[in-house]
Amino acid sequence: MSDENTIKTDYIIIGSGVSGLYCALNLPKESNILMITKDSFENSDSFLAQGGICVLVDEADYDGYFQDTMNAGHGENNPDTVEIMIRSSRRLIDDLIQYGVEFARNNGELMYTKEGAHGRPRILFHEDITGQEITSKLLAAVSKLENVKMLDYTTMTDLLMEDNVCKGIVAKSKSGHVYSIYAKDTILATGGIGGLYEHSTNFRHLTGDSIELAKKHHIETEHLDYVQIHPTTLYSTESGRRFLISESVRGEGAVLLDKHMNRFCDELQPRDVVTGEIRKQMEKDGTKFVWLDMSPVPTETILKHFPNIYKHCMECGYDVTKQPIPVVPAQHYFMGGIKVNTYSKTTANHLYAVGETACNGVHGKNRLASNSLLESMIFARRAAYDIQGIELDVTSGVL
Repeated sequence: MSDENTIKTDYIIIGSGVSGLYCALNLPKESNILMITKDSFENSDSFLAQGGICVLVDEADYDGYFQDTMNAGHGENNPDTVEIMIRSSRRLIDDLIQYGVEFARNNGELMYTKEGAHGRPRILFHEDITGQEITSKLLAAVSKLENVKMLDYTTMTDLLMEDNVCKGIVAKSKSGHVYSIYAKDTILATGGIGGLYEHSTNFRHLTGDSIELAKKHHIETEHLDYVQIHPTTLYSTESGRRFLISESVRGEGAVLLDKHMNRFCDELQPRDVVTGEIRKQMEKDGTKFVWLDMSPVPTETILKHFPNIYKHCMECGYDVTKQPIPVVPAQHYFMGGIKVNTYSKTTANHLYAVGETACNGVHGKNRLASNSLLESMIFARRAAYDIQGIELDVTSGVL
């Protein structure tokens, strides 16, 4: 630090979700890394992910997994990044287990669950707080690194650009102090845009900051209209973030009912299709919600697999083992973002974007359930490797 208004570091990572954390863990241990986040380090959308994380179960599953991802994305996915994600998935899971992540097991073997638009169970999970389990373990690992400095309640306000080269960022602390932070490489990991919506499952402080700065500095963005609405959030008249009812609930057998308590759609279609069915039914019934009935799911499964959903609904006056709950679609995920290549490089030099703020084409027009955590970390690692000049080959297993 040359003066109180200037910070110099090797790498700056903006954001505290799984993409930012995993990127930090894959950068050189001898480098100086600064991580900043707009809120607390625990308040990232990665912590909120319920359902799980996809993985290639075996080689026989490849074609099915690839096609499920492409079908959900309406064929607008980038097949190269889809292949990279799927082929890299098993190594990533092994790495997460090394960091202490505990996935559900049966007699020592990993358990798989199924969600909408998946042709078979291929989703690993930890109860219904998979995101919290993964993110907390990665955050603990980063917190132990002596070469990483972490600043919370610090907001990026601009990029330091010079002839299409990113030199770092401008940031403001909670007290209002403004810093110029210079770095060899800058990694944007600022999450989605849910804070711009009245009804969203996202934290309110996620307002697409990186997207706006990219537009300001003429850095390419892509598919900014590709916004995913999650079909099932708990209906509430209160303001604030909407509570997600995981798609895994429907994967385990829960059904959607109209106001007459009749089932009205196939609950395991892609999210945008189910959302459309719910909206049509709400319009037909003249209601503000539909019902989700979890009674087809064994009570033991509900209590073991979905304890937090069960607890939250009980606090709201609903016993999901005995009665349906009101659900409504809400903004959930952003498939567009800052355009990046297969190494998460933006169209500006020395600037990378990872996670939900980036668009590498994996998700196409509609994300397949439980691909988000997977995609975020795999392409965050690719960014870290590219920064170091490590050659990557999709066929080598070094991804």
